[in-house]
Amino acid sequence: MSLPALAAAASASAGLTTEGERSGFIRTGRYDELQPLIERFAQAYPQAVRLETFGVSPEGRPLLAMVVSRTGVLSADQARRKDVPVLLVQGGIHSGEIEGKDAGFIALREMLEGKVAPKVLDQVVIVFVPVYNVDGHERFRAWNRPNQNGPAQMGQRATAQNLNLNRDYIKVDAPETRAMLDLVNRWDPIVTLDIHATDGAKFQHDASIQMEPLHEGDAGLMQLGQKISDGLLGQLRKQGSTPLPFYPSLLKNDDPTSGFADNVYLPRFSTGYFQLRNRYSILLETHSWKTYAQRVEIARNTIIDLASMAARDGARWLQQAQAADQLASSGAPLTVPLDFKATETFRTIDFLGYAYTRTSSDVSGGLWTQYDDSKPQVWKVPLYDKVVPTVSADAPGAGYIVPAAYAAKVADLLDAHGVRYERLEAARPGAPVEVFHAATVELAAKTFESRQRATVTGQWAGESRDVAVGSLYVPIAQPKARLVVTLFEPLGPDSLLAWGMFNSSFQQQEYMEAYVAEAVAREQLRDPEMAKAFQARLASDAAFAASPAQRLAFFARRHASAEPALNLYPVYRIAR
Repeated sequence: MSLPALAAAASASAGLTTEGERSGFIRTGRYDELQPLIERFAQAYPQAVRLETFGVSPEGRPLLAMVVSRTGVLSADQARRKDVPVLLVQGGIHSGEIEGKDAGFIALREMLEGKVAPKVLDQVVIVFVPVYNVDGHERFRAWNRPNQNGPAQMGQRATAQNLNLNRDYIKVDAPETRAMLDLVNRWDPIVTLDIHATDGAKFQHDASIQMEPLHEGDAGLMQLGQKISDGLLGQLRKQGSTPLPFYPSLLKNDDPTSGFADNVYLPRFSTGYFQLRNRYSILLETHSWKTYAQRVEIARNTIIDLASMAARDGARWLQQAQAADQLASSGAPLTVPLDFKATETFRTIDFLGYAYTRTSSDVSGGLWTQYDDSKPQVWKVPLYDKVVPTVSADAPGAGYIVPAAYAAKVADLLDAHGVRYERLEAARPGAPVEVFHAATVELAAKTFESRQRATVTGQWAGESRDVAVGSLYVPIAQPKARLVVTLFEPLGPDSLLAWGMFNSSFQQQEYMEAYVAEAVAREQLRDPEMAKAFQARLASDAAFAASPAQRLAFFARRHASAEPALNLYPVYRIAR
């Protein structure tokens, strides 16, 4: 749909247009535009539109959704009872990348008017969140996105609490995330479309589409995922776009010769999260250097294309998701990849770029890349598109135990994710479990997204442990089994441990004075095996040999006074 056509549509439906349309996509509207606009939609189409408030931001702004369908289903309970495919369209998680807001209102208005995708709304429910990061949206400035072409002013990436909502799906620190997960738990969308604009180089391609399950997740869902991805990319090409199936971020900053790599998103991102729930997620990235009108048009096309596909194939998507849920609930053996990388294998692709120069800069002292977007050019560059797991974990036979001391904190997070668990009403003395003693612990020197992250090494080992009343049992046999493994396996980069939830477990509380340790060491060195181990460590570790504190700690850790719980991960695995 061209810009003149959008303008014509705007004049024909003046009461249901956005500030973006009325300005010719020079501007985008403020937060105050949203609720009156949705209410006018509901007044114009009372049987097909409903306003839903699903939370409140830290600054007190209601989080708004517009529910649209002609199925007779306008509530989450009805959608579940009638098994109607639900699409969640999410705009403004990064509220400077705001084309999803204007595009969603345009696409839904045109579908309601019957101008496009006739009968689609008879088959699906669309839950449209025009602005997810509402507080960030109102940090309205002209230069919040210096690498982006319009609109004249826009919001910012972070929330009022300076959190990035698209890094928060697992740890759920932001009130907005908690509200969104509640919306997701109630509506259970079969697919979530998250709309963004890129950062990075200048080139001709105007969008990218990435989705999961496609590289990872339930095998049946992955097969359908490939068809959904191919279908969306094909439709966008027919509509005049030049979309990519990977995120176009150069491997070396500002060096077009370095090429690109495909990736699998961690579950801190929306695109990596939903496959852990056996549902689809799609990331649309419009190219930031296209005009705002062009980016809105691409997002509008994608929403309509996806809704049309869901009307045709949504029943099959639901059936496959339900089959995946049943398989996970059966407790079948499960291996979950927790991190990924692109291999060194690549193929050379023709990438639609622009002519550019790279010259020495007397300002930065580095290379200055200058693009000439008046001269289209085909770049022949490597694409590393073979992605493999680097960290994986086998699910335990039965599930995980969270000791009572941590139960309240962990239960709150499990509730947010909709994960099933039980509180133990009787103690289990001497229970056979697997425990994880961290061999090494590295706590990040700087916080990331309000957390001090932790990285550990080690492995699970069988032990007997007393399990107290009030501990949590989190069974693996449930639909969200993949999410359960991701949360609790300590080596995963998005585990609760990695996000710093258990850092106090790695903090030494009792100490042996040096003069005491000197005597203890001499006592222990009477043991030939201990003396041999100490000498071997001295010979193999120069830093250890040079550190009086580390040398004494070698013996203190082996003394009966050593803290038994130090570096013990406070989650257990159970086999049955």
